[in-house]
Amino acid sequence: MPRLYILRHGQTEFNLQRRVQGHCDSPLTELGVAQAHAAGAWLAAQGPRLGRIFSSPLGRALATAEIVREELAAAGLPAPEVEPVDGLIERSYGPFESGPAADVPAELWDPGEALVPYGGEGSAALRERIVGAITGLMLSSRAQTVLAVSHGSATLQFKRAWEPLARCPQDVHLGNCCVLVYEFDSATRAFACEQIVNQRRDN
Repeated sequence: MPRLYILRHGQTEFNLQRRVQGHCDSPLTELGVAQAHAAGAWLAAQGPRLGRIFSSPLGRALATAEIVREELAAAGLPAPEVEPVDGLIERSYGPFESGPAADVPAELWDPGEALVPYGGEGSAALRERIVGAITGLMLSSRAQTVLAVSHGSATLQFKRAWEPLARCPQDVHLGNCCVLVYEFDSATRAFACEQIVNQRRDN
């Protein structure tokens, strides 16, 4: 069956400062770059024959994807060009973006619908968007192995959508540059999580 690797971006300056990112952006820290290299090395050790690499269009995700691509190429593995996909972007936090995370009037990664009155994206809409985007990429790409680079809250909603089918523990922190490995059943359009791998300790 086709395999999907979902990767969260590396640590950023805003992660370090406990500021809200969402659709705004922040560069990777030195640790974030190291995490991306570690994730790339781990992925290369699995020996995947990646058919496509997709990424959120935000700089922190694209930078992470390019570092992983470098690691794959250095290992002599297929390293397709990174393709930006709007559907992989992080949720919008509305007016709270770039401000202190403590100012968000709900849990940061899973605020439910609390952000909607402020113009942000609710968890139900985010889950529908990220599942739809990744399902569409898997079906349209016809690749047996795909890498998608996204964000913490978006990745969490994808994970929660498929937890009933998971084959590994799901109560796991999704650290910067964590990798979630899924098997995709194209007939039923369902994803089964096989493994969650975290890199170096982070935010």
